[in-house]
Amino acid sequence: MNAILNIATYRFVGIADPAALKSTILPQAQALGVKGTILLAPEGINMFLAGAETTVRSFLAILDDDPRFTGLDVKESWSETVPFKRMKIKLKPEIVTFRQANVDPVNAPAPFMPPAELKRRLDAGEELVLLDTRNDVEVAKGTFNNALFWGNTNFTEFGEMAHNKLDDLRDKTVVSFCTGGIRCEKAAPFLQGLGVKNVYQLEGGILRYFEQIGRDHYTGDCFVFDERRAVDASLAANPS
Repeated sequence: MNAILNIATYRFVGIADPAALKSTILPQAQALGVKGTILLAPEGINMFLAGAETTVRSFLAILDDDPRFTGLDVKESWSETVPFKRMKIKLKPEIVTFRQANVDPVNAPAPFMPPAELKRRLDAGEELVLLDTRNDVEVAKGTFNNALFWGNTNFTEFGEMAHNKLDDLRDKTVVSFCTGGIRCEKAAPFLQGLGVKNVYQLEGGILRYFEQIGRDHYTGDCFVFDERRAVDASLAANPS
């Protein structure tokens, strides 16, 4: 029985003192028995957590009382066991490492494309560039059919490569995507800044697409950064 609730969520929001926030929420998560990883940075929060449903939802309720984290967009899946060994909170310069200047997903985001809208356009045969912003290990597990992938081994390389890959995107409708959406919150506005005029980010990433649509126009599974290794289109663990 899949009794363990796994959640992934993030938000780009100003955090003036990430260390103080860590000292507050780490004991609360540990007391509840929640396990996983939280990344904190001045630009926001990024979380991958798992545990019994009541404990995970109790921790989310604690965060919800903080105006900075009210109404987080949470992606859920279920597993038989907890895919993390302990609870840890890391302080980082960025909640997703990109190292590119003049990217402000809080105040200058790129437009989102909901999963249903992407499916509608693909069903209609519309010409889109589906730009995979993940790394080579993730892409090997699965990706959208005919997606464009530049071969980067990490997200920082994606930013570096983009300067020399603009001809792949020029005068085209681009839909960037990643696992849960966080990398595209930086990649899409970054590409806009380089002059790509018609660029979207897939809302909620592959996980939200699987949740709402399934495997249509997608081949394989979705790599995840925990002991499950990958989930299939039903969001069930598929480590093989």
